[in-house]
Amino acid sequence: MKIVPLKAFKDNYIWTLRSGSHAAVVDPGEAQPVLDYLEAEGLELSAILATHHHPDHVGGIAELLSTRKCPVYGPKNEPIPTLTHPVSEGDTVRIPEIGAEFSVLDIPGHTRAHIAYYGLESLFCGDTLFACGCGRVFEGTPEQMFASLSKLLALPDPTLVYCGHEYTLANMQFAKAVEPANTALAAREKRDQALRDRGLPTLPSTLGDEKATNPFLRCKEPAVIDSANKYLGSRMGDPVSVFSAIRQWKNVF
Repeated sequence: MKIVPLKAFKDNYIWTLRSGSHAAVVDPGEAQPVLDYLEAEGLELSAILATHHHPDHVGGIAELLSTRKCPVYGPKNEPIPTLTHPVSEGDTVRIPEIGAEFSVLDIPGHTRAHIAYYGLESLFCGDTLFACGCGRVFEGTPEQMFASLSKLLALPDPTLVYCGHEYTLANMQFAKAVEPANTALAAREKRDQALRDRGLPTLPSTLGDEKATNPFLRCKEPAVIDSANKYLGSRMGDPVSVFSAIRQWKNVF
């Protein structure tokens, strides 16, 4: 199994899982990068996986289906007309052509019924968890988003995190504002800056890295609580309130 990032738009990644002569793609917001890659590599498209309904993640599906027929998996309760297999937590997605099997996780917050795919020691989490950040809370509530991130936080540290965008360095600027003394964050920024300087993705990250450096997963840490309180000008300590405060702060950062 090989997982290849295909660039789309300004900073999206279409994750392409390939084995032998077959491939599956996650969140194809654009069709052309996928079509070009399949043609260049002589691959047959075996499945499409969507995490949520935003056009930059599903906008290319219809065009892909116009030339190649394959199952399309995605969140059961979101408006994606191209889905053939709506799924939600408790479902399993099997792609035998590439030897892949994924458990579906419900992770609402960014959108109403956002899902993630977990398998192959990898997590495809769309716009819920980013490297050193998290998605905006558009359709859900801070409570939902915090619960979704907590669900991902419970996965094993070595889990590879494949999110939807190359936002890492920008996210790190905010993370440093929240936790300026975090030495793991400083080391990670140096490493990831070197990758970007060479034109390479900072992804996948690992959940272990996220637990050590991502402020949205560290809402019980004293330094994060203190920064949230300074931002609000008040005293609170429960993790959901801390999360809500730093998410509001990030929205205007």
